Amino acid sequence: MYTIALRIVKDSFEAEDVMQESFLNAFSKLNTYRAEVAFGAWLKRIVINNSIQHYRKLTKVEHIALDDVLYRVEDTDEIVPEVALTHLKAQDVLQTMRLLKDNYRIALTLKLIEGYDNQEICQIMRISDANCRTLLSRAKESLRKKLNQIAYETER
Repeated sequence: MYTIALRIVKDSFEAEDVMQESFLNAFSKLNTYRAEVAFGAWLKRIVINNSIQHYRKLTKVEHIALDDVLYRVEDTDEIVPEVALTHLKAQDVLQTMRLLKDNYRIALTLKLIEGYDNQEICQIMRISDANCRTLLSRAKESLRKKLNQIAYETER
């Protein structure tokens, strides 16, 4: 549950706050839990909803970390040739996902890491089905480009 919150809010202290808040919410609403789904799935949904809500609050007040300014990977118009990505490790992919736009990162995290289907992502992110498909397609393409760029730069 912590890693889910961390992937969405991108800060370990904020993720801990989200976790604590989520567990308090779950405990206070335990009487509303119906055994239609597993308890873990119910709790996971609470964590995801709280993480997204918390993240939206954070983005209203825009903080820019010094690391983001100094080490940001910029999109270039230069055409990067397709490079075999098999040598990239999962950790490299997760780090590259952090460079994506926030809605891309959240959508890909829900789809690829948490295993939600498109309909569930639509409900969580409050978007239409067509918007969800487009968002996921663009997010995957953006991730692919960034991975190609990183792989190309490491081969130089």
